[in-house]
Amino acid sequence: MKIGFIYAGQGSQRVGMGKDFYDSYETFKNTLDGVSLDFDVKKCCFEGPEEQLNQTRYTQPCMVAFAVGVTKLLAEHGIVPEMACGLSLGEYSALCAAGVFTPEQVVPIVAYRGQVMEEAAKGRVPKMAAVLNAPREQIREACEQAHARLLEDTYNVVEAVNYNCPGQIVISGDEKAVDLASEILKEGGVKRVLPVKVSGPFHTSLMKPAGDALAERFQKEHFGEMAFPVIFNATAKPLEEGQTIAGMLERQVQNSVYFEDSVLYMKEQGIDTLIEVGPGKALSKFVKRIDAEMTCYSIDTVEDFKAVVEACGQA
Repeated sequence: MKIGFIYAGQGSQRVGMGKDFYDSYETFKNTLDGVSLDFDVKKCCFEGPEEQLNQTRYTQPCMVAFAVGVTKLLAEHGIVPEMACGLSLGEYSALCAAGVFTPEQVVPIVAYRGQVMEEAAKGRVPKMAAVLNAPREQIREACEQAHARLLEDTYNVVEAVNYNCPGQIVISGDEKAVDLASEILKEGGVKRVLPVKVSGPFHTSLMKPAGDALAERFQKEHFGEMAFPVIFNATAKPLEEGQTIAGMLERQVQNSVYFEDSVLYMKEQGIDTLIEVGPGKALSKFVKRIDAEMTCYSIDTVEDFKAVVEACGQA
């Protein structure tokens, strides 16, 4: 068994997440109790309200705190990955698991990331839409056509941002441009383009101010040595010569996320079992569509965790 961890991203959060872990495991409890931010992470995770939890500046630290706590519990049972990746925000959880960031360091970093992402989106009306069962090139061309038609409009950005799995690619940007790209795709024979709940035009060029702010923040952060490879969103590969982790994270916030390609890369490297860490089971569903032969577990609840320990644990 060669295990890889995959960490959930923003969008899978839910009120109540982590409460059963907090009540059951001292390690998890200590992790959340140790978080010190300008809001109560435990209350936001356990009680909401949903409107607050869904705001980017709150979602991101809550999600990563959950992931850090569960990762510590897995390690206590001898379950550690040979490589890892995360969907968007989840990349930070993967880097923390690999030892690049400490648990105490990573939550404030993503809290800052959420703030600068919100600020970068101010003044825009964003929209995301999932395009189903259309080729990558057709989707990219539709985005380029929509942008060209709206070139003189201030709100003309639409880009393909999330390559989740075969048959599902997400486009993002300004509402007007996303709607036009959706119309172009439907005119081209695409039957289903579904709106996605979103609070910003994430992973588009509109996030450049957030990338710039992160680059400045990273100059003051310590980056530890990786204990195992992390597969980066922007390239679907581990860090290569001439690249830096800070540079990849700066790039990630304003560029496409290649989750499908990342999973395929991990399989090429011999990973046969994936463990999804985070509320919900969205990534596990993507994996089934990417490669049905891969074994994939998801950890959302204590019961999920116990099942993974029974299947993969050493202690």
